[in-house]
Amino acid sequence: MLKPEISTLINDQINKELFSTYLYLHIANYYTYENLLGFANWFNVQVQEELAHVRFFIQYLQDNGEPVSLNAVEADNTVFQNFIAPLHLALKHEQSVTASIENIYAVALEKKDFRTTQFLDWFIKEQAEEEKNTEDLVKRFQLFATDGKGLYLLDTELAARTFIQPTLAN
Repeated sequence: MLKPEISTLINDQINKELFSTYLYLHIANYYTYENLLGFANWFNVQVQEELAHVRFFIQYLQDNGEPVSLNAVEADNTVFQNFIAPLHLALKHEQSVTASIENIYAVALEKKDFRTTQFLDWFIKEQAEEEKNTEDLVKRFQLFATDGKGLYLLDTELAARTFIQPTLAN
């Protein structure tokens, strides 16, 4: 059984991960509307990854006999002014998710909940990867997508990204 504070934080994280899916769907829809289908694909893969994270957190609570609390998810209705704005928003969002997971980790350490810290180790590594991938995409956009040809080539490359079902195994 988890300490109530840990259970609450993980339930909150589930809802943050669900917000991530909404945000990335919003961004994918924007890129689809703008006919940048590779960028849309990249964010649709992100949606699948976020849903996998949701399932991991839910399973962790269930495995520890804790109730799962799903709250309403607020939609993000940001109106993007240019093609790079969603990328900056995604990077900022990933950084906030990292901070949230690190907070849960810190509380678990403080409470000597080593089972939870071990579970969160995967997410700490995952968030480092998520931030790097998003930051790399921002940088690549800035380097290559400032003209039509570069934007087309980057969009074509992003169209090849596929979802690989993650596992919690190291």
